[in-house]
Amino acid sequence: MAGDNVVQFTDANFQDEVLKSNHPVLVDFWAEWCGPCRMLAPTIEELATEYKGRVKVGKVDTDSNRNTAMQYNINAIPTIIVFNKGQVAKKFVGLTPKKMLRESLDALAAQPT
Repeated sequence: MAGDNVVQFTDANFQDEVLKSNHPVLVDFWAEWCGPCRMLAPTIEELATEYKGRVKVGKVDTDSNRNTAMQYNINAIPTIIVFNKGQVAKKFVGLTPKKMLRESLDALAAQPT
């Protein structure tokens, strides 16, 4: 359920791929059975393409990667967390409009790394 520009984050690679990233990272916490998550998927794909090279965009399947989901207190999905320099910069719970996600990413992508 991810395109070419969307990274699959797991419990095993989250530290290296997200927390140690030199770029801001948008993480979509989702599950296969979640209807709103599937509705959000095209938006995530579009953002991954639009921000390629400036923002890393990926997904965490909460059913398969419970440790990461628990670490960030994911109680409802979809939840999107934007990380910057290993820290939570913004958190969105529920079906979030692309405009809101883009505003958050634009603010971070404009900052020097």
